[in-house]
Amino acid sequence: AEEKYAEALAKGDVTAQVSLQPALKFNGGGHVNHSIFWTNLSPSGGGEPQGELLKAITRDFGSFEKFKDKLTTMSVAVQGSGWGWLGYNKESNRLQVIACANQDPLQGTTGLIPLLGIDVWEHAYYLQYK
Repeated sequence: AEEKYAEALAKGDVTAQVSLQPALKFNGGGHVNHSIFWTNLSPSGGGEPQGELLKAITRDFGSFEKFKDKLTTMSVAVQGSGWGWLGYNKESNRLQVIACANQDPLQGTTGLIPLLGIDVWEHAYYLQYK
């Protein structure tokens, strides 16, 4: 889709450009979302954050537990497939929890800067084959 979009752009074919945007959003968003997701994982991770992040979470959500509850609620409420996010809003200087459908990239669709992503596509929580 990326190559076809470049061709359509070079030709000035607006109809083709518009028709290719959903594929670019889906596939590009999937790449962006998973690239962020993989950096969020750590073999020794988990637990409560520290420092400035914990201060911001406490300021914006009341406590780390309330933040986890809100992120969990938003993430499990996704109908079908999508993502739960903790994002930073540059305009308000606040953290926000939001869900995005499908592979919609957080920053590209909301303007929020992604800090933590939870993949709620079914492949992310299937049981391993036994």
